[in-house]
Order: sequence, then structure tokens, then C-alpha cells
Amino acid sequence: MTDYASSLSARLRSRWLLVAVVAIIVIFGLYYPVGMLVVHKVDDNLDYQLAPGEVTPGGSRAVAMAASLIQREVDHNGWVANDPFFLPGSMLDNMPNYQLGMIHALGRFAFEMVDQIGRTRGSSQTDSDLQEAAGLLQYSGTKWIFDFSTSLLPTAKSEDQYRKARRALLNYDRRLAAGQAVFERRADNLLSTLDRISLDVGSASAAIDRQIHEGSGQWIDTQSDDVFYSVKGQAYAYYMLLRELREDYANIVRDRELGTAWDQMLASFAAASDLEPLIVYNGKPDAMVLPNHLASMGFYLLRARTQISEISNILLK
Repeated sequence: MTDYASSLSARLRSRWLLVAVVAIIVIFGLYYPVGMLVVHKVDDNLDYQLAPGEVTPGGSRAVAMAASLIQREVDHNGWVANDPFFLPGSMLDNMPNYQLGMIHALGRFAFEMVDQIGRTRGSSQTDSDLQEAAGLLQYSGTKWIFDFSTSLLPTAKSEDQYRKARRALLNYDRRLAAGQAVFERRADNLLSTLDRISLDVGSASAAIDRQIHEGSGQWIDTQSDDVFYSVKGQAYAYYMLLRELREDYANIVRDRELGTAWDQMLASFAAASDLEPLIVYNGKPDAMVLPNHLASMGFYLLRARTQISEISNILLK
């Protein structure tokens, strides 16, 4: 009787162990794939508009758009670039690189606001809110509550820093509307800002060129989609900012007859932002079968950069 009870107990333990193992496999087999599908969103809506409450009369539409994009990616879509391993977002690849690319472009724009647009000439004092926003947008987008590579203590999350940057941008915009901040609407300020954006676009195209050189023709290039979506995020953010910056400089665009050239520049950024292949291939540039999506992205970037140069040449006259 004792032997029978022991045998039955052993069989029950084995059965429960098998059930537990199967349950773990099913849970994690569904948790990550389903969670990734739920979380994943590359938000490249080119028709995205500022809500009426986000536009401050007398403020800057470009600054308002920068603040709106931060809120959209951090609070509405959810910031995934710093998700820890136990969250499904940690397994995503394209969305985090896209978001990081957007923040890179927004950070560059914030620096231009500090150096060029948000101050009177180069000898005046920089705006404290713009300076704070520019600094916070340089914060790494992959920082979670803990970063054991630097400290065992909790650290500031990326989302928290970007929210602070958004608040600083909005505070600047409110002061601008009240006549307590500077937004230089001169042609030379616009020219300098466009030139810096052009340099940043050139840097992005160089990253594409390097990846094509190093990885084209490989059967599996695990880095090509990272570069592709990072540049796509930059192109999208610049499209949105430049679309609104046109309204901020409406008088100059009209007086210098920049409308057509500006539309063409925006169209190139829109085309780069709109590329969304099912799988990013880094085939040889002269391949007959497998395409090279990085080369396609690079083409539109170079067009956009050329069109920025055309606008700059008109502003110089």
C-alpha cells in the first residue's frame, strides 16, 4: 500500500511538473509575440496635425510640433527603446530605432532654437527653457529605472527626461506668446537652421552608405533595419518640423518665393518617411532580385538635401 501511494505521488508530481512546463512555454510563447504585436507602432502619419489647444497664438508652430511629437511617442504610443527584458517591447527592433531617430532630430532642432532662432544675434543670452530642452533631448533613449553598467542605484528614465524637455518647450512657447521670449524671424536665422539640418541629413546618408558598404549582399544583415528605421524617424521628424517652420516663416517664404522649392523639399522628406518595406533588404546596389531599401532611403535624403541647398541659395541672394 505504501509503495502504491509513493508511486501515485511520484506520477502526480511528474504530471504537475509537465503541466507547469507546458504552461510556462505557452505563456511565454504567447506573451512576447502577442505583446509585440500589441505594442509595435511605427507612427509615420504624414497628416498628423497640431490639436487646436496645442497652438498658442503668437507662439511657434514648429516648437509646438516638437512638443506634440514628444508627447505622442512617449505617452500615447509608449516609449519602448528602454523596455527591460521582461516586457514585450524589449524584443522589438524597428519601433525603438524609429523613435530614437525622431528624438535625435528633435534634439538637433532644439539646439538650433538655442543657437539661432531663440536669441537675438550671437551675442545675446541663450534662452534657459530652450537650453534645458536641448540638453534633455540628448539624454540616452535606452535608460530604464536601473542602469547597472553605471550604478546600482535608480536613475532617471528616458521618458521622464523627454517629458521635462516637452515642458520646457511649452514654457518657452508660452513666454514667446506673451512677448517674453525671442523667436527671430529673419532670413539669416532660417538659413543657418536649414544648413544645420542639411548637415544632419548628410550624416544620416553617410550612415546609410557605411551600412551598404559593410553589409550589402549578405543573406542576413541584422543592422540594416536598425539604420533604416533610425533614418526614417529622423526624416519624419524633419518633415513635421519643416512643415510647421514654413508657417513660422510665412512672410519670408512668400517674399522670397520659396513656396515651390519648400514643397519639393517636404515631398522628398515625405517620400523617405513613407518607405515601409515588410523586410528591410540590404542587397547589392546593382542586384536584379533582392532590392536595397537603404539605397532607396538614401536617394530621397540626398534629394531633400539638394533642395535644402536650393532654398539656402535663394535666401543668400
